[in-house]
Amino acid sequence: MLAIVAPGQGAQVPGFLSPWLELPGMSERLAEWSDVARVDLARYGTTADADEIRDTAVAQPLLVSAGLAAAIALFDDLAKAPDAIDAVAGHSVGEFTAAGIAGVLSPTDAVALVAERGRGMAEAAAATATGMTAILGGDRDEVLAAIETAGLTPANDNGSGQIVAAGTTEQLAAFAENPPARARLRSLSVAGAFHTDHMAPAVRRVRTTADRMRPADARTRLLSNRDGAVVADGQDYLDRLVAQISSPVRWDACTETLIELGVTALIELPPAGTLTGLAKRSMRGVERLAMKTPDDLDAAQRLIAEHAGRPASEPEGAR
Repeated sequence: MLAIVAPGQGAQVPGFLSPWLELPGMSERLAEWSDVARVDLARYGTTADADEIRDTAVAQPLLVSAGLAAAIALFDDLAKAPDAIDAVAGHSVGEFTAAGIAGVLSPTDAVALVAERGRGMAEAAAATATGMTAILGGDRDEVLAAIETAGLTPANDNGSGQIVAAGTTEQLAAFAENPPARARLRSLSVAGAFHTDHMAPAVRRVRTTADRMRPADARTRLLSNRDGAVVADGQDYLDRLVAQISSPVRWDACTETLIELGVTALIELPPAGTLTGLAKRSMRGVERLAMKTPDDLDAAQRLIAEHAGRPASEPEGAR
């Protein structure tokens, strides 16, 4: 059984899109989506430096466009993707990529909506000095208790001993002075406290755009960051996409669902590496491929041929 996963913000690195633009039709596709997003995706994905692509309004449409473009290269026609895989999930902004692959949103709608999300979250982040800190290791219950005591939010629960706390810079500074036992802290280079109440203005902004869209029901198992549930109803998933802007990402729950489904192989779309790295620790025995360049397409197609289409039992909480 095979799953496709799409990474979230922070996975992007300078020039990661360059080899993909060498594929036939890719430049034209990115130019079309650039018009939709009002972002020069080709430039940001090839010649822009790390500071430029760290901008939330740039990073989000860039990541989703890259993932969708790579999926088209893999399946030839994105409409064929749901029939060739068994499940799809995205981490944070990667959920928009997943929605496009599952057929809930068209690629154009996915890019348009995520571009609005990026602009809304950038504006919300600028309103208050906030940030995020990764907590590696430590006892899970003790880490969560320390986050709550500091007035922070566990914005990302990635499993494998990795939780990301988010809040004001003052709260994060105080947390760093009294960290949980046996835990290492790493400040993240992000614009603000994503997936917390600080993003409420972005939720309202994105909801206005989302209300004009007509999502379709998912054509393959589509996982939600809210709780790891398999969500079939397109409108339900779109509502979750909007609400997730200010709600914690439960990638740990998504991982548990993939395990319960019986996934035997995992392909991560570009810029790949983050989610396959987490899976190395949490999904032992599962074959993994980080699809970083077009050179990885043959290996990805082999995994699809060998693993896709196997029976699976639906986990508890499937919708």
